[in-house]
Amino acid sequence: QVQLVESGGGLVQAGGSLRLSCAASGRTFTTYTMGWFRQAPGKEREFVAVITGSSGSPYYADSVKGRFTVSRGNAKNTVYLQMNGLKPEDTAVYFCAARPDSIVRPYSTRLTYPYWGQGTQVTVSS
Repeated sequence: QVQLVESGGGLVQAGGSLRLSCAASGRTFTTYTMGWFRQAPGKEREFVAVITGSSGSPYYADSVKGRFTVSRGNAKNTVYLQMNGLKPEDTAVYFCAARPDSIVRPYSTRLTYPYWGQGTQVTVSS
């Protein structure tokens, strides 16, 4: 059974930093793209950042470029999101997601991700 478990969320002041982690289990993820989406209250779930399995290439939403960094652990079954310069508008539940590298649809297409975590809350106070 595949499981994605997020950790590292919390409350932080604007300008601060947090590091999210996602540990995946139940299958091999070396050829899976893994990353992050987020959902604020009353809004749709949106793409944040992903990193591919085979090449380790990162991709970011424009809203987080230059502030967030996505990376993977050596075993490639863990993905991280280093969030710096946090803003109140970053407040959301952050979800880990995974899909095969072979899928050619845009990374932002959430329906292409078969595996999801339960989410971790990030709250940025002004």
